[in-house]
Amino acid sequence: MTPSRRLFVAVFLYAATLGPAIAGPLLFDGSWKEQGFLRLWSNEYQFLGTKLDVTSDGTVSLVWRALEPSLRNADGARWTWEVREGVVGTDLRRKGGDDRNLAVYFVFTDVETAHNLSRNSARRLLRNQKTHALVYVWGGNHNSGSFLKSPYHPRMITRVLRPSGVGRHIEDVDLEADFHTAFGAEKSILVGIGVSADSDDTGGRILASVENLELVAGQ
Repeated sequence: MTPSRRLFVAVFLYAATLGPAIAGPLLFDGSWKEQGFLRLWSNEYQFLGTKLDVTSDGTVSLVWRALEPSLRNADGARWTWEVREGVVGTDLRRKGGDDRNLAVYFVFTDVETAHNLSRNSARRLLRNQKTHALVYVWGGNHNSGSFLKSPYHPRMITRVLRPSGVGRHIEDVDLEADFHTAFGAEKSILVGIGVSADSDDTGGRILASVENLELVAGQ
């Protein structure tokens, strides 16, 4: 084996011991934009760097962040979330009756749409026929691990990580595997992330947070 070949192998083996590469912790800062839903009242958000605090009191909205090209190859994600007060379990397949404590959205699209992406509008992006969304939810009355079709969007699938309740948990999701399970296809380009709380149907109140949100490449 030549010296250059030995060096390549050594570097490769060293890199393999490091595990998945962190594509980057996503700070909750001014890069997130709130997206309201029709005439409904908005939630209250506090952007605290590595942490997002959410209060939803008979309200619903989503905060959205478009991703830089350097983060779009992520195939996994990690975060910690906490619910201190939440809404009752609902049927997440029911339009107009699907409150949930927290939801984290991962939005994927094709190369052309990604290239022309508007940074501020999640709703416009979701109207594109090439766009899909995986939504990880804490809430509802379904079993953990359930994949559910959204009653609002034909290319949006919810995966229930935890049914309705309070507490604090760390999540680690495989975006590539879940995309294939949800849509029966290879994962397209990850272009944005959203976080939402929803209490308008039940009239309940949610006090919750999401923190230490990281994207992972090479999971």
